Amino acid sequence: MNEYKFDKLLHIRTSEEKKVAYPDSIQYNPYEPTPYHALETLFKHYELVTEDQVVDFGCGKGRLNFYIHYFLGSSVKGIEMDENFYQESIVNERNYFHHMKRDGNSLEFICCLAEEYRVEPNDNRFYFFNPFSVTIFRKVIDRILRSVKEVKREVELILYYPHEDYIYYLGNNTSFELKQEIVLPGLYEKNPDERFLIYRLY
Repeated sequence: MNEYKFDKLLHIRTSEEKKVAYPDSIQYNPYEPTPYHALETLFKHYELVTEDQVVDFGCGKGRLNFYIHYFLGSSVKGIEMDENFYQESIVNERNYFHHMKRDGNSLEFICCLAEEYRVEPNDNRFYFFNPFSVTIFRKVIDRILRSVKEVKREVELILYYPHEDYIYYLGNNTSFELKQEIVLPGLYEKNPDERFLIYRLY
């Protein structure tokens, strides 16, 4: 299915209508949803179960969140700093649950800065589509690591279009280890950034 048909199936609107530059554009990147074809590839090779709780940093209008909730049944939270995108995700949520028979308690959107989000004990999968600078990424990872110290559990990071600064930081400054690489056929050959990297904290 194409982008429009996926949105129609889920009764949401998540297409990228225009680039939105944040006030501090050096630290925060413009909105761009993960393509549906990329999500299809990811979840052909990466498993989520209903017990997982996914946190999507920079969720925008919530595309990843609704996709996971509908197709995989995992709990998922969207963290978004932009009030307008947050409000659009809430509208999408209302339309989604109006048409779908799903558990509303397992889908949530929170409007706050990523580095201010308080990681909860059940959060164990964290998604990043290059949403912000490595400076903020480090702060988010630090919060994840502190949470794991408080409540021991296995956590994984999912990076799409991974920035080399993220890769360097994880490899040289944390205990995360690369578990899996998933490339997008037909795109990766022309652009090596068209891939997912999965990191696990053992």
